[in-house]
Amino acid sequence: MTDATPDQIDGAAAKGRLDRLRAGLKRRHAKETRFKWYGRLAIAAAMLFLAVLLVRIVEQGHTAFYTHTVTVPVFMDPARVDRAYPQGSNFEQLAAEQQLARMGIQDDAAGTKAAQMKRLFSSELKFVAADLVAKRSEVIGETVPLAVPLSDDADLYLKGEISRDTPEDQRRLTDQQIAWLDRMQTEGVIGSHFNTALFTNGDSTQPELAGVLGAVVGSALMLMVTALIAIPLGVGAAIWLEEFAPKNKLTDIIEVNINNLAAVPSIVYGLLGLALFINWMHLPRASPIVGGLVLALMALPTLVIATRSALKAVPPSIREAALAMGASKTQTVFSHVLPLAMPGVMTGAIISMAHALGETAPLLLIGMVSFVPGVPHAIDQPVGALPSLIYIWENASERAFHERTAAAIIVLLVFMIIMNAAAIILRRRFERRW
Repeated sequence: MTDATPDQIDGAAAKGRLDRLRAGLKRRHAKETRFKWYGRLAIAAAMLFLAVLLVRIVEQGHTAFYTHTVTVPVFMDPARVDRAYPQGSNFEQLAAEQQLARMGIQDDAAGTKAAQMKRLFSSELKFVAADLVAKRSEVIGETVPLAVPLSDDADLYLKGEISRDTPEDQRRLTDQQIAWLDRMQTEGVIGSHFNTALFTNGDSTQPELAGVLGAVVGSALMLMVTALIAIPLGVGAAIWLEEFAPKNKLTDIIEVNINNLAAVPSIVYGLLGLALFINWMHLPRASPIVGGLVLALMALPTLVIATRSALKAVPPSIREAALAMGASKTQTVFSHVLPLAMPGVMTGAIISMAHALGETAPLLLIGMVSFVPGVPHAIDQPVGALPSLIYIWENASERAFHERTAAAIIVLLVFMIIMNAAAIILRRRFERRW
């Protein structure tokens, strides 16, 4: 057996190094491939959780966007309708008795069946009838068709939320009431249509009459106050810190505190608003001005950070060129730097407002959990907001409020999606690539 030559030994060593390099390269490629798949799986998991959340909310809330009404011909009996004070007339009893007679059902002496029929109609019937008589007293003595919503329980039954198979003692509708509803639906007395009251009414203790208009207007007024306070202060503070402030310990402390304030829980701002604006400054509780001030304090740190990032993104050459042409520092900032940073500033402002729109904890502490049935018209009136309305409806005892809670969440999500989409569109439309 002959010994290996030096050339053979060098060739074998080179081949071994090449094999190790190929193995190492293969491992690195495998790691890169696994990392890509980990990222894809993380994104897929996040999208899956979001999809499950949205599907669940839409599944619970889509039924709130349509409702059932009943058209009841009511004879305005002159002996039972008070022409001078129609609000005192018992229109619900009148409509129930006449509906029973129209269906050929004989009531007992105690009026039990009329009472059951009355519970199928919304309490709005008496207000609709009284308003009609007050405006047109000549309808007394005539038969007038009144289209009114069904009660919340009757509406839930027709939407399939209440089952006839459930034992009678475990549901709020009797077997007799369910039979009447089925018959009236067959006869065409009951109809289904889009629930406009959800968007045109304020809050109500009656689920079938409750709407989000008051909360939407309240949120809009609060956001207006928030924007008027937070945007000028936040942008001004960011410009000073980034462009004019001397670099010393004081500005370092300010920057650290701003970053810390952005991480403070929102409920702390609610406590601050309660102590400062309500207890000390005696501003109206649960008003848009107090809510706007609290949300402005909460939005300021985020807005300052976003604006500073936008200003930092402007190339230093822009500043240097403006200064070289004889512009002052102020002219450079406001005529050249700030306009170029405006897409980032607008994006930060809109995202801050969207964040403020969805906050609940600060509003609860300043009293925005009370029942406000009307629509506010001024910033010093008690109002509700969409997040607090969702909280109130979720804790309501009536089952019909649960679908309206999901519907209010959908409305809030739509507003937030619109605001975030606006931020993305504005940024892509106006930003410049350096």
